[in-house]
Amino acid sequence: MTKKDKKSFNQSLAEWKLFIYNPTTREFLGRTAKSWGLILLFYLVFYGFLAALFSFTMWAMLQTLNDEVPKYRDQIPTPGLMVFPKPVTALEYSFSLSDSRSYEGYVRDLDNFLKSYDLEEQKNLTACPDGALFEQKGPVYSACQFPRHLLKECSGQNDTEYGYSRGSPCILVKMNRIIGLKPKGQPRITCTPKDERTALITTYPSGGHIDLKYFPYYGKKLHVGYRQPVVAVQASFNLNNTRKEATFDCIIDGSPNLKNKDDRDKFLGRVTFKITVNA
Repeated sequence: MTKKDKKSFNQSLAEWKLFIYNPTTREFLGRTAKSWGLILLFYLVFYGFLAALFSFTMWAMLQTLNDEVPKYRDQIPTPGLMVFPKPVTALEYSFSLSDSRSYEGYVRDLDNFLKSYDLEEQKNLTACPDGALFEQKGPVYSACQFPRHLLKECSGQNDTEYGYSRGSPCILVKMNRIIGLKPKGQPRITCTPKDERTALITTYPSGGHIDLKYFPYYGKKLHVGYRQPVVAVQASFNLNNTRKEATFDCIIDGSPNLKNKDDRDKFLGRVTFKITVNA
């Protein structure tokens, strides 16, 4: 057939019908029923084998995992530090004394967080002895009480606005949890303003001390009811300044096996935050 001899529409339609089903050879789309059956059987067996292999691999991997303690844990022996409440912008707290709405979010977050530290919420926890690691063998693990009143002026019990309405805000600083961590010495969180002429710091508990009885931590599933120790930092500014602004550095200190300085990780064992108080 030459280029000039074009097929008619009826011829093309007839060829397509014949390709879809050929009554003479009983072929559907160019294959007999037996051929289609063999192809479907092959792919059924092939993909069934892949699914079984994947399921077996996942099952074998899950057998090596512990549902209570992660198998692969962070190799950094020193925890990082976090601040609470979470600032609106990265590690910068800013509010106005004349506008309570500017800090009501901070107060609400502190209320919600510290509610679990009420004695009523901890009545089933253990009053652990001070000054020593609280090591346990299991299978049942007890959690030590962390009384809210240890945070004193930042507990929210005497001042329900945590000092924000007076321009002396409270910030909570806590260590990240590391399963099995056993600090040595007398760990504490030390906070200092970068410029002591602009602000002063008061920490609760006194000196930012973190009692050893809250270590080690055994994990969320095993250590039910665990209360993470926190240190409250209250900033005080020079009353003569209309705009009060200062940057604060907090580090883990007092424990020889916990670092607060590393050339490869500038945030290891430390945190820096800024507070701005407007009139």
